[in-house]
Amino acid sequence: MGPKGIKGELGDIGDQGNIGKTGPIGKKGDKGEKGLLGIPGGKGKAGTVCDCGRYRKVVGQLDISVARLKTSMKFVKNVIAGIRETEEKFYYIVQEEKNYRESLTHCRIRGGMLAMPKDEAANTLIADYVAKSGFFRVFIGVNDLEREGQYVFTDNTPLQNYSNWNEGEPSDPYGHEDCVEMLSSGRWNDTECHLTMYFVCEFVKKKK
Repeated sequence: MGPKGIKGELGDIGDQGNIGKTGPIGKKGDKGEKGLLGIPGGKGKAGTVCDCGRYRKVVGQLDISVARLKTSMKFVKNVIAGIRETEEKFYYIVQEEKNYRESLTHCRIRGGMLAMPKDEAANTLIADYVAKSGFFRVFIGVNDLEREGQYVFTDNTPLQNYSNWNEGEPSDPYGHEDCVEMLSSGRWNDTECHLTMYFVCEFVKKKK
């Protein structure tokens, strides 16, 4: 056999062979960069009209109920720390500063009245309550709003059998002092009704 010959020239590319089997799936590629902001979409259709009046009314009633509940809770919180009682009545000092008419209303909507010390025993009990609570004065249920100089209790009974005016009282030179406050000493003083201060409510005990 003779020696190996010289390498020949590269031949023409042959026809494509058959496609082989699909290889395994590669790993997930890196996240690409954020694209440009797209064109804004078209205007949507108008929504349906809401029948909100009824719902607003319901929400409003709920707000009122919540407010009343808060007021009642505040009342209980203020009076629960102190209470005095006799065989017939309970007495509460309400630690909210209100004028005379507001005090009347506050007691009445809770089933009571602004306290009416109609005898020395009741007056002494309330005065002791006020003094030991550390207060100087409170509204009580006495006034001459209907007729100047004719003082009555809040149940419209006149002061016939008992009163405990401070020395020189009642004195109303300008005709503006139509309501009554009790001092911590138990003495009464006529004062202007628009002033605000703590007050005492009384409640009749329910008979068993």
